Amino acid sequence: MLLEKVIFNLLAFSLFIIIFFKIIRRNDTNYIFLLILQALGITISFFEISIGIDANLLFKTIRYMLSIFLPLAIIIIEFSGINFSEIISVVLANILFALGDTKTAKAILVKLITKYPNSYLGHQNLGKIYEYEGGMRRAIDEYVAAVDIKKNDYDSYYKIANLLKELGKKDEAIEMLENLVKNKPDYYEGSCLLGDLLCEQERFKEAANVYQSALKYRPDDFELYYNLGIVYTRLSDFQMAKEMYEKAAEINHRLYGANYNLGQIALIQKDLDTATQYFEKSLYGDLEAMSYYQLAKICALKGEKDKAINFINKAIELEPKLLKIASKERAFKDIREHITVSVKLKEKEKEEVVKVQEEYEEEQEEIKEDKKSHILKRDERVAQIFLEETNSLIDEISENTEREENLEKHVSNIIDMERLRRLEEIDNREELDKENEKVDSED
Repeated sequence: MLLEKVIFNLLAFSLFIIIFFKIIRRNDTNYIFLLILQALGITISFFEISIGIDANLLFKTIRYMLSIFLPLAIIIIEFSGINFSEIISVVLANILFALGDTKTAKAILVKLITKYPNSYLGHQNLGKIYEYEGGMRRAIDEYVAAVDIKKNDYDSYYKIANLLKELGKKDEAIEMLENLVKNKPDYYEGSCLLGDLLCEQERFKEAANVYQSALKYRPDDFELYYNLGIVYTRLSDFQMAKEMYEKAAEINHRLYGANYNLGQIALIQKDLDTATQYFEKSLYGDLEAMSYYQLAKICALKGEKDKAINFINKAIELEPKLLKIASKERAFKDIREHITVSVKLKEKEKEEVVKVQEEYEEEQEEIKEDKKSHILKRDERVAQIFLEETNSLIDEISENTEREENLEKHVSNIIDMERLRRLEEIDNREELDKENEKVDSED
């Protein structure tokens, strides 16, 4: 037992001296706490020797852990290239940050990177705190420093690009993301953000290439297919858009926007039955009113007046602004007088004012979900409007063509009537001349 204690104390003192010299050499106070723990373990051992007792298993375990195993583990960790002081500072800073004390957490990390400028974890975590506080430029600086230290830190690449986007430096963000997906093509969030930024600049062909590349690594991602549908819609490639929307809706049956757009494309292709099926599937959420409106339009075109009246009234009841649009729609000219709204518009407006707070609260709840979503929210409605306007333009061209044809027929009829009138005049003149000649011959 005495030999065991002598060996323990020699080993403990040796490790104590090693840690002590680390403090002297690095001038790093983070190791003082470790020295205190070692000293506590050695004190327990001296106490046992001085009173001549053997500690129980619990006390033996404590002194070995504090004086032998803990400092030995730290020496081994640092021998492998990991800075123990860095770990202690980062862990402490993260605990304080979680408790809401960002000021102290930031001070600890600033002290760390001042002492160890190549501390990757120090720069990265300090960047997170600056980002949380809204100091985006400082956050970018710290993330850039982290990337310089660790070249394959793709998360920091992404964060830098996102912050550049928030600062309005979208060209720089795109360049950063292009480098990111080039070096790590399976980085999903990077591909989605790059596609979003390219769409903002209306570089839709480039965005399509980005999403297609991302599909190689996530072939069952409905959001990528849906975004591709939106992109091809903006490129007026309706056949490709249709294929992408169909795949998206096949994977996610609740993707009502895809069904609505498929209904619009079916209308462009004059396939009214297929359009009806898709609009029926999109009768939910924000698209309910517009879906009823499109169903009313289809029924009107088919001559199904009762259904058309029912659908258009439902649409206007949900969205009163559609009344003005319907009044100008050529398809509703035969049922316009039957359009009635069961809810008075003024009452509807009052209800909408009352619902403002409720809608705001719902939006706040949806923000968290939207952050997880990579769907092109801004371009989603733009694509829907684009399809709606395309159909309106086709109807207008068709109407103008019909008018031109009717005008041509009318002009042709006028010309024919004028030609007949002139022929009749000629015939009458010839008959008159013949009679005059006859009279002259008799004289």
